[in-house]
Amino acid sequence: MKGSGLKTLAVDIGGSGTKIMVLDEAGQPQTERARVDTPQPATPTNIIAAIAQLIPSQGEFDRVSVGFPGVVRRGIIGTAVNLDPSWVDFDLGTALAEKLGKPVRVANDADVQGMGAISGKGVELVITLGTGFGSALFVDGRLVPNLELGHHPFRKGETYEEQLGRAALDKIGAKRWNRRLEKAIASLKHLFNYDHLHIGGGETKRIAFDLPSDASIVPNVLGLLGGIALWRDQ
Repeated sequence: MKGSGLKTLAVDIGGSGTKIMVLDEAGQPQTERARVDTPQPATPTNIIAAIAQLIPSQGEFDRVSVGFPGVVRRGIIGTAVNLDPSWVDFDLGTALAEKLGKPVRVANDADVQGMGAISGKGVELVITLGTGFGSALFVDGRLVPNLELGHHPFRKGETYEEQLGRAALDKIGAKRWNRRLEKAIASLKHLFNYDHLHIGGGETKRIAFDLPSDASIVPNVLGLLGGIALWRDQ
């Protein structure tokens, strides 16, 4: 399909906001990003309706890439901790394809953001700081699938997400949250021995300390731009 000029609708489903944008075949934006607050309750029906509500602003597209905050296998949702429980075992790929009349591919949102951020060299870890704590691991550009680091124990009997998600930030304040994040970065370095750490998500704006030389903040738009990678085999 090379040279056929296919356009991809990239969708980024988040705990607080759902965003879409059309990309050209090279993965470059063709439209302005459109956003809507993620509806509550964040059920499949409500979120699919929210995506459909945004689409008229985007024009024509040929296929769809979706980043979802949870484990995804062949378009079927495995976990959805920060959305509605009814997502578990829901076939988002098929449901959205039927709604939009276009082929759809779905992946974990941190995986998608990582696909837009990584250099493809060595061990690269991606974490996202938002409603929850997302993660993705790449080795020489290849994704290690289904890494749900956010739900692993971190400190004081709590997980990374419990210590660093938005609820924790709101509860303890930015100063203590930053201290926790510094500790988390040190812990992750020892755990993964990564060559580079990419940090994304809406709460990166709250980071108030100097990151190590092997870590950097990546723009949130990569959660959409990385969607082109889901169609690389085409």
